[in-house]
Amino acid sequence: MGEMAKNVLENSLAYPADRRIRVHVKLPFLVAGFILAVTPVLAAWTWWLLFGLPEMAASPRLIEPSASDPSGFPVWLRLAHFVNLLMMVLLIRSGLSILMDHPRLYWNDHCTLDSEWIRFTPVIVDRNTVWTAKDDSRYISPWIGLPGFRHTIGIARHWHFLSAFFWLANGLIFVAFLFFTNQWKRLVPTDLSIFTDAWKVMVHYATFNLPVEPDGFYRYNPLQQLSYFGIVFVVAPVSVLTGLAMSPAIDNWAGWYPRLFGGRQAARSIHFLAVCGYLAFLVPHVGMVVITGFAQNMNHIIFGTDDTSPGGLVVFFTAVAGIIAICWAAHWISWQRPRWVQVGFRRILGPFQRQLLNRLPSRRQYTRADISPYFWPNGKMPHDPEWEKLGNLRRQGFKLKIFGQVKNPVELGIDELQRLGRREQITLHHCIQGWSGVAQWGGITLVQLIELVKPLPEVKAVVFHSFGDGHYGGEYYDTLTLENANHPETLLAWEMNDKPLTDLHGAPLRLRVENQLGYKMVKWIKSVEFVVSEKEVGKGYGGKNEDDEYYPVVANI
Repeated sequence: MGEMAKNVLENSLAYPADRRIRVHVKLPFLVAGFILAVTPVLAAWTWWLLFGLPEMAASPRLIEPSASDPSGFPVWLRLAHFVNLLMMVLLIRSGLSILMDHPRLYWNDHCTLDSEWIRFTPVIVDRNTVWTAKDDSRYISPWIGLPGFRHTIGIARHWHFLSAFFWLANGLIFVAFLFFTNQWKRLVPTDLSIFTDAWKVMVHYATFNLPVEPDGFYRYNPLQQLSYFGIVFVVAPVSVLTGLAMSPAIDNWAGWYPRLFGGRQAARSIHFLAVCGYLAFLVPHVGMVVITGFAQNMNHIIFGTDDTSPGGLVVFFTAVAGIIAICWAAHWISWQRPRWVQVGFRRILGPFQRQLLNRLPSRRQYTRADISPYFWPNGKMPHDPEWEKLGNLRRQGFKLKIFGQVKNPVELGIDELQRLGRREQITLHHCIQGWSGVAQWGGITLVQLIELVKPLPEVKAVVFHSFGDGHYGGEYYDTLTLENANHPETLLAWEMNDKPLTDLHGAPLRLRVENQLGYKMVKWIKSVEFVVSEKEVGKGYGGKNEDDEYYPVVANI
């Protein structure tokens, strides 16, 4: 495909004619959310109408004042506050781009059509049509998402994980300093009476009778303290832990872990709700900062001083402009220098993926009762004349070519592969777009083929060539490290759910590698090649999606 034709195709996919976004919440969840949001407000108004405003001291008690109480905001806290704001902006924006690649959230791991509790798309999928997960991706404006547009999940995930890395590092430093100093007293409750005191403040806020606020330079009111404690010590850890629960390497190594949250998809939903929690905190937080003395509060958190000079406001609005400039720069880099993002991610987090996650054994098995009633299809159906000439289902006449840097290159038909041995496994598929599904797979392990063809000592990667095309044209292929190919659950499958593979799901052969995301699991495989490095194939980044859509070469998180 010529460069001009490729650009036209990319533009048509990134800028679709249908850019509608619709938020549809199923009625039971909409009602439950409404009740959770309204009940505290109604309870506060009821209290006020029946008993009047609760009595409060001029400065509500948090802890007994003493010489050891925190006074002011040290420089480390002020810096951590700014870094947290910047990283959260990048995290939320990139997270929205990721969400739009599969704009549906579920409480079950099967992701069956119409089982989502919320969707951000007007599309209702017809079960009688072939509608792939790629088709289901939606456009999101780059004013909202990073990098925005459509089919940009590769770059979005790089931004998301890089931001998460620095956000987590910043948070750990913040918490460490919090407890090495007396600043922990600002956030950590030490008296159960804080709950009754916080309720009194809630009644005042909900009924628009603002109480006299303590000076935030020294202490917060009880409701503020509980809110900060919840964000720092509850919502933030939940965000991290649910993010890890979506890793195929972790899920298939420790099956108990995603079950702590109700499963992988429940973890994804909770991860989204945690973002909603941040925003629900941010709006009243900023509102109260403005209402209770904007200039003074800005001086608190920027200069560490307790006065009303305008300097804090000037720096604040300059910092906001700086964050906007950083967001613009991130957008420019994403579209003008996307390889920088891809390579940066690989260099910073790649060693962690290869040295830790890649070495976790895949051992989680499901039962036939767990098999999903629906398994999302994906990828572009082959139009290769060689594939179209093959027979139905088992593809009679097909020969798998195994070649490259091996001592014993071979060509084997399905029957010959079956005679070499068969492994069966029932596992959970993790798509990079976000959906999942359980299926039974039958096939031959790569370990058996590796023993047969005997790769040369310098071989470090295995290439799987497909009859299918990439999203932007050209032969689809992907690679595995030799280490991943040697996982006992890595196999070439000719069977799905006790039946021969269908055309839609990858006949005659497809790859299964359970510690990786789904795009590594090449469908419609025609040949397997052993090479010294993935850099020898395609554009040298490890696969068709890695070449054209900037996906990571290692996909275990």
